Amino acid sequence: MHICIFNPEHDLCLAKGRAHYVPPRSAVEFAMRDAGLMLALYPDAECRAVYDDSLRDLLPTATRITAWGWNAVVKHELLKRGAPQGLLPTDGELAVVRRLQHRGTILPLQSHARPVTGEGDVDTLLHSEEHIVLKAPWSGAGRGLRWVHGALSAIDRDWLTKTVREQGMAIAEVRQDVALDLAIEYTVNRGHVCFAGYSLFRTGSGVYRSNYRLDDRSIVRKVHRRLWPYSSRLEAKRMEVEEWLGEVVAPCYNGPLGVDLMVCRDGRVRVAEMNLRHTMGMVAHAQINKQ
Repeated sequence: MHICIFNPEHDLCLAKGRAHYVPPRSAVEFAMRDAGLMLALYPDAECRAVYDDSLRDLLPTATRITAWGWNAVVKHELLKRGAPQGLLPTDGELAVVRRLQHRGTILPLQSHARPVTGEGDVDTLLHSEEHIVLKAPWSGAGRGLRWVHGALSAIDRDWLTKTVREQGMAIAEVRQDVALDLAIEYTVNRGHVCFAGYSLFRTGSGVYRSNYRLDDRSIVRKVHRRLWPYSSRLEAKRMEVEEWLGEVVAPCYNGPLGVDLMVCRDGRVRVAEMNLRHTMGMVAHAQINKQ
């Protein structure tokens, strides 16, 4: 039996970095309510939230276990409910996922971002850039972000001090004037980076809202219209991303991942972040292909 685990709290668990963590009630309720979303990706599987009591009966009979995203918390919870250890990632594999998911990993693809370790670093950046975003290296669901305008507030400074103390650094990004939020979806398998499609989505204040129900051809046309006369920039950015993934991620990671892009009003395409897990864009892509 193939069992799929829907754990949208994955990013929050990675941020905590430990096996014993209880995610917010809202995240658990979302997982329990919408575990069926995984059926778009795995139509023949039994799809459950990790906190679903029915797993105690299902897991001992599992022949394959797939998670929305793998982290120490979901592994710990599945083991408690009877999952065969041999079907779960090793602790070493989980450590690789967390290391790669650190926002510092993708900085070589982000000319608009830099690491900061204190107020002086941020103040220096604010001398030349009025609007920036501060991000915790590990965070999720729109958490771990501070929108800074002109100068650090007292709350910003406290947040920065705490983040650097707990996670070693923060990431400072120059705010972009974004026209479209786009993602490139991939599967990495034994060192090979396989393109799985594009997704176009809506955000608000840095938080994912919903996906457009568009196929790849429609998405590319929409992006090209926005980028004209620099339409080739999308394909160029994709090639750059895939080369980097092949060098940095593919040698040590197997599974789904998405790279979020910003199509900016200045005609440039910039990398926003990377997610080493399934994504709502993958779900939307699978639903569209079945129509």
